[in-house]
Amino acid sequence: QVQLVESGGGLVQPGGSLRLSCAASGIIFSIHDMGWYRQAPGKERELVATITNGGLTNYADSMKGRFTSSRDNAKNTVYLQMYSLKAEDTAVYYCNARRGVFAPYWGKGTLVTVSS
Repeated sequence: QVQLVESGGGLVQPGGSLRLSCAASGIIFSIHDMGWYRQAPGKERELVATITNGGLTNYADSMKGRFTSSRDNAKNTVYLQMYSLKAEDTAVYYCNARRGVFAPYWGKGTLVTVSS
């Protein structure tokens, strides 16, 4: 059974940092491209970052320079390091695992709240 479990969310003040983790099981992690998405209240889910199975990263424009994604294939885990957080970064953050044309797997998300 495939499981993606996000962790690391919480309450942080504006300007603060958080590191999210997504631990995968039930898949051959190293061959999957991984993605981070987020969904704010009342808004559609949006792309945050992707990291290919080879480690190439891509970020949404509003996250460039503030967010960094990395992966540790030995731990079957992908990370999202977030800096300079803003109130508008408040959302549930999800990770997904994608391989080729197959439907991606999704985690259940972790809530990030940026507030003073």
